[in-house]
Amino acid sequence: MFWFFGREACGILAPRPEIEPAPAALEGEVLTTGPPGKTPRFNSSKRTNIILQHLRMSKHTDAAAEVLLERKGCAGVITLNRPKFLNALNLSMIRQIYPQLKKWEQDPETFLIIIKGAGGKAFCAGGDIRVISEARKSNQKIAQDFFREEYMLNNAIDSCQKPYIALIHGITMGGGVGLSVHGLFRVATEKSLFAMPETAIGLFPDVGGGYFLPRLQGKLGCFLALTGFRLKGRDVYAAGIATHFVDSEKLGMLEEDLLALKSPSKENIADVLETYHAKSKIDQDKSFILEEHMDKINSWFSANTVEQIIENLQQDGSSFALEQLKVINKMSPTSLKITLRQLMEGSSKTLQEVLTMEYRLSQACMRGHDFHEGVRAVLIDKDQSPKWKPADLKEVTDEALNNHFKSLGSNDLKF
Repeated sequence: MFWFFGREACGILAPRPEIEPAPAALEGEVLTTGPPGKTPRFNSSKRTNIILQHLRMSKHTDAAAEVLLERKGCAGVITLNRPKFLNALNLSMIRQIYPQLKKWEQDPETFLIIIKGAGGKAFCAGGDIRVISEARKSNQKIAQDFFREEYMLNNAIDSCQKPYIALIHGITMGGGVGLSVHGLFRVATEKSLFAMPETAIGLFPDVGGGYFLPRLQGKLGCFLALTGFRLKGRDVYAAGIATHFVDSEKLGMLEEDLLALKSPSKENIADVLETYHAKSKIDQDKSFILEEHMDKINSWFSANTVEQIIENLQQDGSSFALEQLKVINKMSPTSLKITLRQLMEGSSKTLQEVLTMEYRLSQACMRGHDFHEGVRAVLIDKDQSPKWKPADLKEVTDEALNNHFKSLGSNDLKF
């Protein structure tokens, strides 16, 4: 969930107020009364000053708003608005999106919900990991609140009674996956980039990763979770993460057509998406990037232990197998073991049960060493050389693993 793609995340900010409407003065106070019986006229200098003042206010608020929540046509539209930070998710954004999602869900005039990212480079590259790690020094509750409220939002997206459409154009990792994959429709483009690379920073693929990853074809989800392998473009659709693929230059037209629908049903919305999907020509004849390796992936990653998976890769000895082995050997041993068990257990759980499990795991990781060390190595010192504890899979005991999955009692996540 918490992953930041090549840049430092900024601090968690307090929720922003919504953009204020034009001052009431524009409607009345700028008028001056002329002679009796004459039409009132505008006081031009006062009117100009008020308009300029409002424009400055609007510009400032637009620039500062981390998420835009707008009613357009038949839809509620959520725009993640931190393009300089690849639309990384923070607590402030979650606290704005969740209540608005619930409000639109109950609104008879809102027929669908669209979520997208500003800036063109990313839908959402993940979450604010550095802030979460640094918060423990001051004993702040951010780690508890963030995971709890983010997982509640993930569940709300899954259970949303209105069709939810995520335009996953650009980088979509960790927390960005949680904002999209549980929705009814997910639209990828040739510029989509999907990954769940949390094992590289001492975490695990959360935001419901324990639910959706084991439900991908074969052992693809386990492979993606342990290695952090990146899927690009049409491969995001071929893997089953996206439901549709649209050429990026047509995204604007697609959104306009969706907004123009009159009281649409789920089937009406699906028809529009299918039409754009069918017309897409980019990489149309390209085979899935992992197609030639899927049989081996299914074999290697069907093992019940990470040690056995590593042995399978070593025994295979092919260049692809050794490449994956090299990647896995860099990951946090604790994270690898947590992740494999998370996916094995999650394969037979409901999403809510998975999120409850993942909340327990998140809090255990916050208490542990590897997450904070991963943040240090990737974001703070940037030496890319984390010193994991323990550093060897054999040293990750069953007791330590079991402790990650223990109930938090009254502090458990509840829906």
